Amino acid sequence: MYYIYLLRCADNSLYCGQTKDLQRRIEEHNSNNSKSKYTKVRRPVKLVYFEKYRTLSKVLKRECEIKKMTKEKKENLILKK
Repeated sequence: MYYIYLLRCADNSLYCGQTKDLQRRIEEHNSNNSKSKYTKVRRPVKLVYFEKYRTLSKVLKRECEIKKMTKEKKENLILKK
């Protein structure tokens, strides 16, 4: 199973990513070992939205769609969950 997710950062910005292990990835974003430059300086982060997909190609396509959305559309996506 693959996951697309949105994190709310400490500065109220949103970060979109994808992973196979959602819990591990969130822990990584909040740890000192985070490889994400964006979230590293905006901790703590909190999971606010996710979707599940069976294939990597589908999750990557959805990630691209979400990253192109305005912040307002991402906020609406979060509210509709």
